[in-house]
Amino acid sequence: MANLTDWLPTTRKEMDLRGWNHADVILFSADAYVDHPAFGAAVIGRLLEAEGLRVAIVPQPDWHGDFRDFKKLGRPRLFFGISPGCMDSMVNKYTAARRLRSEDAYSPDGRHDMRPEYPTIVYTNILRKLFPDVPIVLGGIEASLRRVMHYDYWQESFRPSILMDCDGDLITYGMGEKPTLELVRLLSDAIEDFHPLLHYDENGEACITRDVLREVIAKMSHQIAFVCKLEDIPGGITEDDIVLHSYEDCLKQPRLHAENFRHIEEESNKIQAQRLLQQTKDKWVVINPPYPPLTSEELDHSFDLPYTRLPHPKYNGKRIPAYDMIRFSVTLHRGCFGGCAFCTISAHQGKFIVSRSKESILKEVKAITQMPDFKGYLSDLGGPSANMYRMRGKRQEVCEKCKRPSCIHPAICPNLNGDHRPLLDIYRAVDALPGIKKSFIGSGVRYDMLLHDWKNEAMNHAAREYTKELIIKHVSGRLKVAPEHTSDTVLNIMRKPSFKLFREFKNIFDATCSKAGLRQQLIPYFISSHPGCTEQDMAELAKLTREMNFKLEQVQDFTPTPMTVSTTCWATGYHPYTLEKVFSAKTPEEKRKQNSYFFWYKK
Repeated sequence: MANLTDWLPTTRKEMDLRGWNHADVILFSADAYVDHPAFGAAVIGRLLEAEGLRVAIVPQPDWHGDFRDFKKLGRPRLFFGISPGCMDSMVNKYTAARRLRSEDAYSPDGRHDMRPEYPTIVYTNILRKLFPDVPIVLGGIEASLRRVMHYDYWQESFRPSILMDCDGDLITYGMGEKPTLELVRLLSDAIEDFHPLLHYDENGEACITRDVLREVIAKMSHQIAFVCKLEDIPGGITEDDIVLHSYEDCLKQPRLHAENFRHIEEESNKIQAQRLLQQTKDKWVVINPPYPPLTSEELDHSFDLPYTRLPHPKYNGKRIPAYDMIRFSVTLHRGCFGGCAFCTISAHQGKFIVSRSKESILKEVKAITQMPDFKGYLSDLGGPSANMYRMRGKRQEVCEKCKRPSCIHPAICPNLNGDHRPLLDIYRAVDALPGIKKSFIGSGVRYDMLLHDWKNEAMNHAAREYTKELIIKHVSGRLKVAPEHTSDTVLNIMRKPSFKLFREFKNIFDATCSKAGLRQQLIPYFISSHPGCTEQDMAELAKLTREMNFKLEQVQDFTPTPMTVSTTCWATGYHPYTLEKVFSAKTPEEKRKQNSYFFWYKK
């Protein structure tokens, strides 16, 4: 039977149960608190707990009225952290047509009234009024993808860094373990050294102030973004820095924002990246380069923390849709080298794959088998892309100099080791565990990597073997893949492979199912209104998919989200790598017409 103290405290009463009179870090989360490695607030909270810190989480605070949820735990010794959610708050709430979604997947019972729009801004501005001198650190998807100038589809305007819209002190962008650990160690050092600018509370506890944090920020070299005056830029502007066009100049000439974005994307995906600077009014946004990828040992540590894997007891009897979806799934790796133009994964996680050890994965699966409601079926053994586990460059020195945003577009890099044998080994080891009846693959499969000639017969054989085993043993009736379009012109802008590879994969899928006597479906995902896509392209898509006997279900209208190539094309009219003009369907009528071609079979 779980105890309330098995979760990080969320109330003053829960802090009292632990004998705490204060917390070192207080996290405000716009998601319900699920103590599971797929939920960001839980990961950062557990990581800091493992460092010996006292961490509390306030999930989905009420932002109306007297703000009592923001005051109830008092002042932290180090900082407030803002965790706006596992999904962008606006994507989570609205469809591409700006209609309210049927439910909020990360709230109890799918309720829509549990989080504000842009919780990073709302929570930060409330805390700043209540605690003027306490540091506020922003993290998560929402802040990470708005760390620099971006286009906001819901406001229909270009916005500066989110730090200009709220009074936060810095952003730990991307996957936040390393910058957060560096930050807390530097802040702890400041307390141990009796920094003269510390604040002392009524109990005589030393607390960090914003002035102390500013000095600490100057010592941090990686994976944070902050705002300062020109004269306060650490080390000044050097020849190694990339100075982007200013926010104001980009507003006047959107083409300049397209020029900027190439640098933003490239520096997000380099091992040896450069610092980015952008002037906004009389201040400068400074974005330090990302850390090198985690090691497998560091990633294992993050996943091996003592999660209960359960929602907080306060939600007893309530359904949290996102938790229901992932409760029996296991993440094998981070990162994605696909570089799809409409995807934000590489902007947040990077393109370099970091894989967990086999031991860590099996340990988590064994823990799942002990859950009382587990029936023997894993919903997913995957990652951002299902079949990239342990894949990396053959020669690391080549990767260290590379700035390609994709390792597989426009062609698969000859330095990429695309061996599927380590992944097959994981599948077989998991399926051999007592209590496992079947493991399904719910993450997207890159079929272009299965069909590629690796110039190595052992790797080619492994790809064929993986394909067969995937289809026969790991499909829950329907295998979802993402060709996204049929037009090679549109697919090239999307950084996706030619549609002919999907045809080839479908033939293999059908033949394999027929031979094994399986009645399974291949379910393709498609996007309408993507930059470069015309109504004629959609008519061709309808024709080709109809000839293949598809009645399309998994479709979506393109939604511009911050920090992608596709959004940059859509918002500026220019492709950031060629600076050539790109057509986009923008009006509601143009978008409706394109989307309607998916549903030729409806009246």
